[in-house]
Amino acid sequence: MSDVIVLGAGAAGLAVAAQLKSRGVEPVVLERGPGVASSWRGRYDRLKLHTTRRLSGLPGFPIPRAYGRWVRRDDLVRYLEAYADRFGLDVRTGTTVTGVKAGADGWILRLLDGSEQAARTLVVATGYLHTPVVPPWPGREQWTGELTHSADYRNAEPFRGKDVLVVGPGNSGAEIASDLAAGGAAAVSLAIRTPPQIVRRQTAGWPAQLSGVLLGGWLPEPMFNAMAAAQSRAEIPDLRPYGIPRPATGLKTRLRTERYVPLQDVGIVRDVRAGRVRPVAAVERFTESSVLLADGTSVQPDAVIAATGYGTGLRDLFDDPALFDETGVPHVHGGAAARPGLYFVGYDVTLGGMLRQGALESRRVARAIAQA
Repeated sequence: MSDVIVLGAGAAGLAVAAQLKSRGVEPVVLERGPGVASSWRGRYDRLKLHTTRRLSGLPGFPIPRAYGRWVRRDDLVRYLEAYADRFGLDVRTGTTVTGVKAGADGWILRLLDGSEQAARTLVVATGYLHTPVVPPWPGREQWTGELTHSADYRNAEPFRGKDVLVVGPGNSGAEIASDLAAGGAAAVSLAIRTPPQIVRRQTAGWPAQLSGVLLGGWLPEPMFNAMAAAQSRAEIPDLRPYGIPRPATGLKTRLRTERYVPLQDVGIVRDVRAGRVRPVAAVERFTESSVLLADGTSVQPDAVIAATGYGTGLRDLFDDPALFDETGVPHVHGGAAARPGLYFVGYDVTLGGMLRQGALESRRVARAIAQA
């Protein structure tokens, strides 16, 4: 039996392992992928963090200045590799956990090879962007075109000369749509069900993330909603003539009720106004050759990329479904124990960014475990 097992070698898992080690606790980190930061390695090529380098570093080791203000995907992977090496973390890759249940003296993990691993304390840090979700659109099985999730998108080259429909106006969907438009796709449409809250990544050098950090936690919801709406109207051109209405629900309300973060504009506004990306209504169903939309129109793309989000995958992993809400997010996470000896880190969505939030939570969880 191990004293402490950390499940997941992403940023949150590495941070909590390093914090535990600094307190004299030697955790074992289990990772299903071939190396640390497996989820980051699989993201699209053009990805950069939407949070600044200074506010994205993990405890005890900042991200190098050489990586720039907006850190690229590959540089973030290099940083997380260096982080694990710097703190001498015991990361065991290629270890897939298929189930977790309570044991007589802790927690029992079932592994893919049929063996079991026990731990007195288990920290789950597999993240809320774990399992790609594609909606069960009617007719999806009979459609003859390509259908992929954004998790499998790398770059525009396979879609050169094709008509592509991207579904979902979140940060991934918008960036992929712009990437396709710049990369030679014949036509790019962006299906929108709920209008996004669009913000600039930075204004006069001031990052949107910092506004979220300074104001998001304490400013009352109605006041924050009004401020965010006014700022968006001042900074972002009116896109209603192009098919993108202004959002009806305030940003902080959507954050609280939908775990929603705003769409940071790194090119989508320009591309929509230039006609390189065409907003269309939400997807309703598929036929053999068409995609029918909520406004009664249809499109005939060669390929559909579903930027439709992720699930945690935790409800399928644990024997106890009472640990999670209907979306699979733990009821208790980020500091306190969900059960004796069981902690979840990295499942909170904030305007300050996932890396910063994971760093904050790692300190709280490590402190709680060391004092237990």
